[in-house]
Amino acid sequence: MADVRVLDTSYWPAEPGDVHDVTVCETLRHAAATVPDRPALVDCVQDAGARKAWTYAELAADAERVARALLTTFSRGDRIAVWAPNSANWIVLQHGIAMAGMVLVALNPAYRAREMGFVLRQSGAVGLFCPERYRGFDMRGMIEDIRPETPALREVVTFEEWDAFLDRGDPGLVLPEVGPDDVIQIQYTSGTTGFPKGAMLHHKGLVNEARHVAERAGMSDGGVYVNAMPMYHIGGGAVTSFGAWAKRGTFVILPGFEAGLLLEALETYRGTHTLVVPTMLIAMLDHPDRARRDLTSVQTILSGAASVPASLVRKTQKLLNCQFSILFGQTETHGVVSQTRVTDSPEDQAETVGRPLPQLEVKIADEVTGEPVALHETGEICCRGYQNMLGYYRMETETTSTIDADGWLHMGDLGSMDERGFISIRGRMKDMIIRGGLNIYPAEIEGALGDHPAIEYAAVIGVPDARWGEQIGAVVTLREGVERPSVEELTDYLRAEIAPHKTPVYWAFVDQMPATPSGKIQKFVLRERVESGALAFDAVRSASAGPADAAERVSR
Repeated sequence: MADVRVLDTSYWPAEPGDVHDVTVCETLRHAAATVPDRPALVDCVQDAGARKAWTYAELAADAERVARALLTTFSRGDRIAVWAPNSANWIVLQHGIAMAGMVLVALNPAYRAREMGFVLRQSGAVGLFCPERYRGFDMRGMIEDIRPETPALREVVTFEEWDAFLDRGDPGLVLPEVGPDDVIQIQYTSGTTGFPKGAMLHHKGLVNEARHVAERAGMSDGGVYVNAMPMYHIGGGAVTSFGAWAKRGTFVILPGFEAGLLLEALETYRGTHTLVVPTMLIAMLDHPDRARRDLTSVQTILSGAASVPASLVRKTQKLLNCQFSILFGQTETHGVVSQTRVTDSPEDQAETVGRPLPQLEVKIADEVTGEPVALHETGEICCRGYQNMLGYYRMETETTSTIDADGWLHMGDLGSMDERGFISIRGRMKDMIIRGGLNIYPAEIEGALGDHPAIEYAAVIGVPDARWGEQIGAVVTLREGVERPSVEELTDYLRAEIAPHKTPVYWAFVDQMPATPSGKIQKFVLRERVESGALAFDAVRSASAGPADAAERVSR
């Protein structure tokens, strides 16, 4: 139906599709009952001799054991924080928390005292699991230091105490019933704004969304997801993992991203699918091991979270002889709202983020009236359906400003829709630049710069200007081994691609972009660095239509 639908406005009615009233617990138990001996989980640590695998029967049994151990100390509905890097125990614990009817609070292991204190207090977490140390940092010691500030936190369990913790459980304890609409996770999403909010996600949303993503990416029953995305992020902790289990497949978890290890895991475990953000994908393709690895099992590379240049899509398909699927969404929508199909044309793969997933309404809304804009016009992307979060935990004002009275979740992303329902991203509402009364969307400029052979990444931001309100600034990173192009060369290149008034006036060349763990460039950090003087534009072009001082060197 989606292939023949023709729209007359930027509104996509919910497309029919299976949405099951199911929990994470039922998904795992169904697989354990139907394919008990099939590999479910592989702990792909760097040392191959130390790796461990679970069948579905073993994973379900261990998850129930964790649930019973949790219920000796905590109660149904309690929030349990996990502050740890990727590991198989993270996953077993995740399933155990779900089976106990509790709520997982997923935390970045890079958090330090100020961040941890906030999320533990805000979430009201009563239990915390973490390693004793991570990358030389004393995690247990820091938690003990902030315990007086977190009165709700009753117990801390380190993974070094894992076996003793499991021994607490009563094998005869009956586990509680869990419903599809029950909260399963609170994911803190500071993303690109720096203000952390805890999105409440439910079983039904996570399982169905992940299954639809896997199916649109061409995953069949028994597929193999190889995952290097962090488990505390929606990509690793839901989209890929629950997608694998919904398809009764195998989930191979890496302790973190290292391009060589990811390539080795794809070969060793005959990986069919992996989700990587563009920076990870570039590292994979450029790694010297790629050419010697047998990657013929790879069917689809999934990517998203940041702009995926057309050149990167083409390079991936050529070098890996695989399909490609681009994802778009956010934590508040259980991960993914729209996705390209593996059968979509190269043009649609490169220039759009596909069409909405089943059973989701999506509109491109006028920022003032809220009504759908005309086709191909830019507006805010809004969605409505089962995939919307239940709200931000204990943040009613923030919830009502994100989900309106009619149930539309306002994503804060700017986009457009064509007559087929394909969505193109134009940027974030807060990133939009207003220059002399004209709306300029950074994503268009970034996309053009991303196709330049010397540029790896580009972030376009507004720079305050007395005459024009804002001027356009570009912060770029260069590909390894290339010579830095001149501003004149980049200006000429852009003017052949886009309108002249969209060409940046200010230019900065940096070694690394500030980014979230999922690879999203944090433009608010770039703006803060410009304002503080920590980032100075080191090249300024003369703008014929710009202010009189546009050619002056910026020295802050």
